[in-house]
Amino acid sequence: MSVTVWPKFRFPFRNGARLAAREDGAAGVAPLRVLIVAPQPFFVPRGTPIAVRALAEGLVSEGWEVDLLAFDEGDAIAMPGVTLRRSPLLPGLRGVPPGFSLRKVAADAVMLPRLALLLARRRYDLVIAVEEAAYMAMLLGPIFRVPYICDVDSSIPEQIGDKYDLPGWVARVLSAVEARAARGALAAITCCPALERLMRDHAPGLPVQTLEDVTLIDPAAGTAPPRDCRFEGPVLMYIGNLEGYQGVDLLLEGFARAVADGAPGHLVIIGGAEAHVAALRAEADRLGLGARVALLGPRPIEAIGQYLAQATVVASPRVQGRNTPMKVYSYLDSGRPLLATRLPTHTQVLDDEIACLVDPAPDAMGRAIGQLFADDGLRARLATAARRRVQAEYSPEAYRRKLSRFLRRDVVPRLSAGHAHEALGAETRG
Repeated sequence: MSVTVWPKFRFPFRNGARLAAREDGAAGVAPLRVLIVAPQPFFVPRGTPIAVRALAEGLVSEGWEVDLLAFDEGDAIAMPGVTLRRSPLLPGLRGVPPGFSLRKVAADAVMLPRLALLLARRRYDLVIAVEEAAYMAMLLGPIFRVPYICDVDSSIPEQIGDKYDLPGWVARVLSAVEARAARGALAAITCCPALERLMRDHAPGLPVQTLEDVTLIDPAAGTAPPRDCRFEGPVLMYIGNLEGYQGVDLLLEGFARAVADGAPGHLVIIGGAEAHVAALRAEADRLGLGARVALLGPRPIEAIGQYLAQATVVASPRVQGRNTPMKVYSYLDSGRPLLATRLPTHTQVLDDEIACLVDPAPDAMGRAIGQLFADDGLRARLATAARRRVQAEYSPEAYRRKLSRFLRRDVVPRLSAGHAHEALGAETRG
């Protein structure tokens, strides 16, 4: 039985004729005007904002005119060719954390009219909507006749489901809304194969391009040890935020098991908000690790290579989510062996040739830490294979190549043809 749940309609893209006239097959992508909508603080040194910066810079390198709408929070950074536009944050909304939160929902609600105002005043050829901004674009696109691309760094229904015990019907509604946004899009960008499959399931036939994150290590920065990262003996290192889904508690417990079994060295943790750092310090003290755990707090992205160079082993203990952590790509490029949980968030990119993969349990983590600290040959073998893999598949050059091909093959031709996608309309078959 086929039931129409919303009337289908089509709308012409406002600039379709102009785009067709501007497209030059020999020169490649024409200089189009795009608005990236990123409902995050910008710039802050964490996953999605880093990915947004890479996307904006990639579009500029293709000759596009780029505006970026983000929350009014974060550092001002130099991005030639990118105009940063801010969405105001009401009192009490500052310090928006990663992932889903009611504070984030409130900040999104303020961003929606700001986005509408921009679409009304400026003639954009395309909106690239990051994460939940796809829902804003789904609502406003038909009104202002501007197509959008979903930029999927995570599944919003999964984020909410991981944080709250949702009734089944609520989870189904959230998934249906996510699918509707995908079906209304011109195309989609994802950061990993699992999210690419999700988008294809939501919208069969939708052009989808996976743009994996890349190494953030700058060879020009050198490897001199920072003053706050000089330790005797082997070092197990984690870099990233300290939200629960990252599994840093698991890493701490695993390190405690390794220490109990006689392992030497230190656990060094870089990143995290003050509250998370304090909670982790209390947990380290409870486990009797004391001075064996160093919590350094946030450090500049530009120095990531210098810190990783001080590690003996690097770790990604993530326990939730589909997307592969951004840190993994810098870890693979660090020349240090990677210890990670054997979960889909990692195994869609990692395998036993380039990483030590273990079950997400403290005992398994502890045994692997001890083995990696003790086995020089194993460390060298994993690190060499990992660096070879990242240079071939996850370098900045590979990212730009994939983005350029996607724009030229899938995006510009559909824009130039005035591709009439079906916004807010679909059939549910049952």
